[in-house]
Formats: sequence, C-alpha cells, structure tokens
Amino acid sequence: MIKCLQCLHQVFGKISCAAKGARHQNSRLLASTQFLCFGEYILYKSQETYNINSCDPIEVFYNIRTDYDKINYAAHITKIIQDVTNENENSYKILQLYLNTLYMISETNKDIDFIVSVFKIKLLCILGFKPRIEECVSCGHKEELLFFSIKDNGVKCKNCKTQDKGAISISTSTYMALKYIVQAPSKKLFNFSLKDESLKELKLLSNIYFNQKLEKEYKM
Repeated sequence: MIKCLQCLHQVFGKISCAAKGARHQNSRLLASTQFLCFGEYILYKSQETYNINSCDPIEVFYNIRTDYDKINYAAHITKIIQDVTNENENSYKILQLYLNTLYMISETNKDIDFIVSVFKIKLLCILGFKPRIEECVSCGHKEELLFFSIKDNGVKCKNCKTQDKGAISISTSTYMALKYIVQAPSKKLFNFSLKDESLKELKLLSNIYFNQKLEKEYKM
C-alpha cells in the first residue's frame, strides 16, 4: 500500500522503518534514506516491522546539506522533533511545522536564529503550551504588555511585573511578533521580520520558555 509521508504522519504518526541494504553504494534506497529526505514511500509490513520497498523523493533540502551552519540548525530542530513525538501518534501539525522550518532554512536568507525561535514558540503552541498574549495573565489588563512571565505562561503589565522577578522585559515589536506567531497559520508563520534588538529578545524568550516547558536544556 502506498502512503505519502504526510498521510503516514496523519494516520500513524512517527513510525520506525527498516531499509534493507540501504547503506550499499548502489542501493536504490540510498538517496531516500539520507538525513532530511522527504518523499513518498512504498512500505510493507512483516510481523511488527515496517520495511521500505521504494521511495520517490520530493525534497532533499540540498541547500542545507551543503552549508555547515544550516545542517547544524537542521540537526538541532530534528533532535527536538524526535523528542516531542511518539510512535503511532498523530503528529501532522508538527510535520507541517518541521517541513516549513526546513524550507525556510534551506531556501531563504532569513536569520536562522529568527527561524528557530519562531519554530520553538509555535511548536510549544502545538504541544499545549500556548502562551496567553491578549491580556495580562495576572490582572487582565490589555495595554502595555511588555513583560513575559515564564512561570505564568504569558505576558504581564508593568504593575504585575513587580511581583514576578523572573519576568522578561520585551519591546512592543517583540510583543507583536509573539502575538503573530501564536495566531498565524502555518503557511504564513515566517512572513515577518525583526530588527536586531527585538530578535535578541525573541531568541532569549523562546529559548528560556522552550527549555522550561520541555524540562530539558537544548543547546546549539
């Protein structure tokens, strides 16, 4: 039975597959089993194991493969994806985000730290850690929300920040970026940019928030 990778993720989630002889230099499966190959696979199941019979590659992200920095970032987000997904659980939204992020790294000149920061925040939203960004998480105030509380999962006003020493100060641009990331559909997720100072704030916020919610320190 032929299933594309998208359909497999939608129906089965992440699954392990064997590819017999794929390491041989003349194997017809060599290209399709390389790191970051996205394609349509023909699988067959023997007892409890899926085996790859053949594959039609759709995208191999060549520009990532030929750039040392890009492949490091791609490996970083791939490790995260491996950690947050389980076998046989629907993970289609995560697959969409993963592919969109790889495409941005491969095919655009956007700052990669920016791409990864957006990826981390959106992934947390998918995993159930969407931050509250419309109003202060403490008092409900809707103006001057220029502090982000890691422990309370959202933004705070100036008055409530005084009771939260760990709250991170953010600019209006960073707040608007955070709001956009939380609300944007996957296809338009990266359709904005940030200046240097706001980018530093977003990177700091995304790293601390991500590591705290996943209870693990991810380093590049």
